[in-house]
Amino acid sequence: MSRGLQSPPYKKLRRLLAQARADAGLTQVQVAERVKRPQSFVSKYENGERQLDVIEFVAVCKAIGVPPTTLIEHLA
Repeated sequence: MSRGLQSPPYKKLRRLLAQARADAGLTQVQVAERVKRPQSFVSKYENGERQLDVIEFVAVCKAIGVPPTTLIEHLA
């Protein structure tokens, strides 16, 4: 399986996170404030410049208002 920032599964996860944020009507700034990180944190994971660890992923999902399992199910 391909790994890393540019792997197909991770690209799909990035798209799902960005779409969930947009669907929730949230800006990158709003999500960043909710997870107590700078806006660049959100920009970087959405653009594939950094990976999220599991704890960050769960925090971002909570900030967006989507269950982490919902996004994970779309990766399978």
